[in-house]
Amino acid sequence: MADEKLTAPPLPGAVSQRLMSLDALRGFDMFWIIGAEDLFHGLNKISNTGVFRVIAEQLDHADWQGFHFYDLIFPLFVFIVGVSLVFSLGKAIETAGRGAAVRRVIRRGVILFLLGIFYYGGFSHDWPDIRLMGVLNRIALCYLFAGLIFCFFRLKGMLTICAALLIGYWALLSFVPFPDVRPVAGGAQTICRETGITNVAQLNLTSTNLISGVFVKGINLAHYVDQKYLPGMKWDGTWDPEGLLSTLPAIATCLLGVFAGLLLKSKNIKDSRKVRYLLAAGLAAVLLGHVWGLQFPVIKKIWSSSYVLVAGGYSALLLGLFYLVIDVWKYQKWCQPFLWIGMNSITVYMANNIINFDRLGLRLAGGDVKRYLDNAVATGFGDLIVALVGLGFGIWLCHFLYRKKIFLRL
Repeated sequence: MADEKLTAPPLPGAVSQRLMSLDALRGFDMFWIIGAEDLFHGLNKISNTGVFRVIAEQLDHADWQGFHFYDLIFPLFVFIVGVSLVFSLGKAIETAGRGAAVRRVIRRGVILFLLGIFYYGGFSHDWPDIRLMGVLNRIALCYLFAGLIFCFFRLKGMLTICAALLIGYWALLSFVPFPDVRPVAGGAQTICRETGITNVAQLNLTSTNLISGVFVKGINLAHYVDQKYLPGMKWDGTWDPEGLLSTLPAIATCLLGVFAGLLLKSKNIKDSRKVRYLLAAGLAAVLLGHVWGLQFPVIKKIWSSSYVLVAGGYSALLLGLFYLVIDVWKYQKWCQPFLWIGMNSITVYMANNIINFDRLGLRLAGGDVKRYLDNAVATGFGDLIVALVGLGFGIWLCHFLYRKKIFLRL
């Protein structure tokens, strides 16, 4: 769901003219979203060994503070948005002018935002049970604002804006006071304890006790803003992990991708040096993010500035590795399935919502079939087969669309 996702790719025969590593990395990201993590959860049930247990844990989100591999999937996608728009909008500005590029950004941002509302049920629910801020909505806003910034600012200006977003967000959450809306205003022990509040009716919205610098689940400035000002359904009851205030650092994540895209697009830097720059910058960002996390914890659900650096760093490392192997060394056959998925990512994402590959796997290999496999082979083997069926159908769909040269154009 990025600018590349919104642009119909060229025909498969012309793939070599594109940055194949970027398409493959996008497909690698979507590979986990459409069900690959279920394979490892199934393997963990079968073996229950240390290695698969660790992998299975990494394929679940950290409950609050901390960073697992699965916490990289969403920001990696936003990062790829930034890389992609450098190539697509750069070309649009060169050929049609900045005005046309701006109109393109606004149009696609709006369409993707509306798709986000549709993804979570559209108007099948009565107000206020309609979700306005979700995954696609955040991607739409990141694409919109990062795209406009790219159209109107040079590199130095974009760097300044990115730093201002990260430092400004840290300052807001660290120093701006907000009402302690818990039913009983607490001291240090209560502040350090997760609240577990999930219902607005449980909150003391008339509280006059002000607190600041608190990063507790449900009790922090970002979630307070959602409680007060975000209309519609909130994913976590009183707040949304894709809420209003936390969209600001998410835009910075997209800008980090823009910087990587500018590096890859440069004709004055050798490919091998581009790889070194990406790997060095990625490693530095991960380390800096964890150091910053000592004061401003690495938390996905408020998209903390430290989380932006850690996720952006890992994203740069992955992009560097994919670029080295696929576009520099030209080892490309292994990545074909990722390429099928990556060039139809918005299609497969929406299809997974409508069809639901997990449920399809259960329909074909669940129930008595799954029970038999668990009993006859090993506990968890049925889950593994169900996951394989669902994931296999998702990959087959992407391959079918790729072969038929069917790509979603918005």
